[in-house]
Amino acid sequence: MSFKFTCLMLLFSALSYAQIKGKITDEKGQPIAYASITVENTSRGTASNEKGEYELQNKQGGETVYLNFQYLGYKTQRLRVSAQTELVVLNVKMQEEDFMMHDIVIQVGGNRADEIIRSAIKNKELNTKNTSKFTVDFYSKGNLTLLKLPKRVSVAISGQEEVSKVDSLNPSVIYLSETVSKIAYQKPDKLNEHIIASKISGNDNGYSFNTAKESFFDFYEETISLNQRVDVKMISPLASNAFSYYKYKLDGTFLEGDHLVNRIKVTPKRDKEPVFEGYIYIVDESWAIYGVAFDALGYRMQEPIIDKLELVQNYSYQASLDNWIKNVQSIDFIGGLFGVKLKAKFSYVFSNYEFVDQFAPKTFSKEMVTFDPAANKVSDAYWQQHRQIPLTTEELKDYTVKDSIKLLKNSAVYMDSLDRKNNRLNWNDILTGYIYKNTPKAYSIQYGGLLEFGEAGFNTVQGWHVGTSLKYRKTNLEKGSNTEIGTLFNYGFAEDRLRVVGMAHHQFNSIDRKKISISGGTTVEQFNDQQPISKWVNTVSSLLFKDNYMKLYNREFVNATYSQEVANGIAIAGALEYNQRKPLFNNTDYVIFNRQASYTSNNPLDASNYAEAGFEKHHLFKAKIGAAFRFNQKYISQPNQKINISSSKYPVLSLHYEKAFAGSVKAYQYDFLSAAVEQVLPWSNKGDFSYHLKAGKFFGADDIAFMDFYHFNGNQTHVNLEGKYNNAFNLLPYYEWSTNKAFAEIHLEHDFKGFIMNKIPLLNALQWNLVLGYHNAITTDRKPYQEFSAGFSNIGIGKFRGLRVDYVRSLHNGMSKEGIMLGLTLFNR
Repeated sequence: MSFKFTCLMLLFSALSYAQIKGKITDEKGQPIAYASITVENTSRGTASNEKGEYELQNKQGGETVYLNFQYLGYKTQRLRVSAQTELVVLNVKMQEEDFMMHDIVIQVGGNRADEIIRSAIKNKELNTKNTSKFTVDFYSKGNLTLLKLPKRVSVAISGQEEVSKVDSLNPSVIYLSETVSKIAYQKPDKLNEHIIASKISGNDNGYSFNTAKESFFDFYEETISLNQRVDVKMISPLASNAFSYYKYKLDGTFLEGDHLVNRIKVTPKRDKEPVFEGYIYIVDESWAIYGVAFDALGYRMQEPIIDKLELVQNYSYQASLDNWIKNVQSIDFIGGLFGVKLKAKFSYVFSNYEFVDQFAPKTFSKEMVTFDPAANKVSDAYWQQHRQIPLTTEELKDYTVKDSIKLLKNSAVYMDSLDRKNNRLNWNDILTGYIYKNTPKAYSIQYGGLLEFGEAGFNTVQGWHVGTSLKYRKTNLEKGSNTEIGTLFNYGFAEDRLRVVGMAHHQFNSIDRKKISISGGTTVEQFNDQQPISKWVNTVSSLLFKDNYMKLYNREFVNATYSQEVANGIAIAGALEYNQRKPLFNNTDYVIFNRQASYTSNNPLDASNYAEAGFEKHHLFKAKIGAAFRFNQKYISQPNQKINISSSKYPVLSLHYEKAFAGSVKAYQYDFLSAAVEQVLPWSNKGDFSYHLKAGKFFGADDIAFMDFYHFNGNQTHVNLEGKYNNAFNLLPYYEWSTNKAFAEIHLEHDFKGFIMNKIPLLNALQWNLVLGYHNAITTDRKPYQEFSAGFSNIGIGKFRGLRVDYVRSLHNGMSKEGIMLGLTLFNR
């Protein structure tokens, strides 16, 4: 009985669906990519791929339907299809639109395009009112292709061996993924997306990152964020202040059914501002968007790695709403760096809209995106039925090849063979490092090498020092857990001493990130545990200028730490540690230049005192607990991890309590309480304002050891290579304002991101960003120390724009000081 019932259901399902497929070309036979295909009077539809090929699963198999084939610049084709069979092949040849210019009346002193844009701006709220809340079926496809690779350079591509030869005639797909999801959305930013299927070529354990969250580019809004990393707000051609940024020209009109559509050319008034150029199509009388075809140049987005980004949106008419809704969107861009050239294509199809007046109360939450537990395990049959954009021949080949290779690479024989090859030792591994991998058991052993760059340097206590590390790491991707056990060795030549630190940590999962760590050993530490001066900045400063700003002491310790996100947006951490701390003194006077000068002492309290260290040898226990509150934090839930998304609407609040006890010197015991709040506030297209406020107080700490004071992050080197502009001072001496009493500090900064500089002739060609800053250090026993700064970021040539220069002026007790700060922001944007 059940077998017969199953057969009947399968037969019914087959009869209920009819597949309509074909190819869309222009009159010359050239394919039309990303054309919109919709079932008339519905929001069901699909789109063509780069080859013009399309497939439409028609749920009303056996019925006659009308299909609308639409693409900007071409006449919409309305074709009748009788889907009496399971497969209907329908090739479509589209004709270029005949733009009518004879109906345009040019008035003296007037511009018809300006009138249309003003009407569109005026009617934005009306045109979005009945389309601001909806559910929709969403399909996305992302394709990243390597076009060019320099000689002697190879890259590892998922599911393939390393690729070293790539050119325009032999491109290589390095990333291909698809998603199918169901979305509930409410303007401006409420999203509930449930991903039903997710596919990455060559990786059946992965989850695609091209979700709907990154696809809502709404030109009815004032600004568009195309680049989340830099977050430069692009001005919409329909923004309320759009006429300050754009010129408009009516390029023609055409009829879409009974609707007159205006094609308007959009041109920037100033080249260097965050603006689009291209075409926007506005429906006459309703003044709704019919479509857009815009280019965004990389330097206008302040993302010089991108040459040009093309954004196309197609809208279709919904008679039931008397409005136009977006059904197809595509983003293409080409970019590169250091001789590497990439091409990316992201395509999105929105279908089966259902518009609502109101959502149920619990529709939206902090959890924006969820994945079905089996989203990355769905069958090929499912994809055949739900894939809105057909795969191209190249994409189909990529899936086939990488999936075949994946089966091979997942075999124990292959993994063992590959490990044996990669695990071979070479003589230079002693210097440069070595990694032993056991892929089947998911663990690795890593040796850092005698030339481990991050562990080498120079200071006046150790002289030249080198170090290396030895680490064991085991991961479990399904659970999101990992375990690491390691040892760090450091040897100082001037003092002829080896120091060793051991550590072990285990992260239980990647959802609440519960983690326990144990570490211990002997090391040299800066008196300010926030490490205000890096090893290599101190090395250069010492050897070239004989400025040894780094002050060190010897620390022998055992530490146990536990951390966890106990609730969404609330993370806690606690630690218990034992410390034995000993004074250290200069052991070398070596320098490359400026030999006539003398190094200062290692005493941070008295630079001329070479006999005393500023504290006495002691041991001390510490207990620490802290919490961070990220209000309104949203997140993406994957089956094996939680991806947090910070919100700019609310600040981040941090609390910290520390107790020092059971010390060998009783006066060194104390209690300490502090709090901090920080936030970055986007100010439309006028840049970002950020603040970082901190305050704290010591209790019973009149005679504590100097390393336990609160130390403001100063700088005496005039360089900032770590991007710590909103948590540090520019000219403040490292230890002059250190305190064991109450304190507060204020850091304010506004990065205009080109808002001012882009409007100044000649200077706008530089593409620099004006940055203003203010810093204040407050203690109970001194008058406040203040800094005012004005500078420029995004300095560079061509694609290389990672420099920042600031003029800084400090004020304290009626005295002022000034200086220039040089910064590197390339990796801190």
